[in-house]
Amino acid sequence: MLDSFELNKILGAILGTCLALVSLNIVANAIFAPGKLAKPGFEIAVPTSPGQTQAQATPAQAEVPLDQLLASADVGRGAESAKKCVACHSFEKGGKTLSGPPLWGLVGRAKAGFPGFNYSAALKSQTGNWTLPDLYKFITNPKSMVPGTAMAFAGITRAGERADLLAYLNSRADNPAPLNRAAQAPGGAVAR
Repeated sequence: MLDSFELNKILGAILGTCLALVSLNIVANAIFAPGKLAKPGFEIAVPTSPGQTQAQATPAQAEVPLDQLLASADVGRGAESAKKCVACHSFEKGGKTLSGPPLWGLVGRAKAGFPGFNYSAALKSQTGNWTLPDLYKFITNPKSMVPGTAMAFAGITRAGERADLLAYLNSRADNPAPLNRAAQAPGGAVAR
């Protein structure tokens, strides 16, 4: 059994340790005290209009025509970008329908035109065929171009990557369209 002297030494050591920790905490808070914020929280840039993307909310960058982007587009890099799409789309001829339609022969195909696929009402309301400028805009932000689309893809912000993806999509066809002529669109310039 412990005598009173031994018990006092143990309790003294515990009390001394606690006193040292409290003192150290007080000194550390005095030295490293954070300053008061003028306004609590962080500033987050919010788009000013509902369909506006973050890239559109920032000051405009240099405009590069789509035909120039396609002239320097690389099908190999586009194939790498297309890996973002393989969870929902197939790219090979006769490919399976997944949660999205197969993309073989997409350039020039009617919008919402793959037979047997159940498109959203928003996409069914689109008319005409998929052109490279239309696909460029759609890949940028699908929900902005076709509000109400069921496609959950957020889009690709870099113009060069979109052009590479378009070159790859264009190559996935029996008769790929010539990129220089097919890229001509009214308005012509897009952000890089």
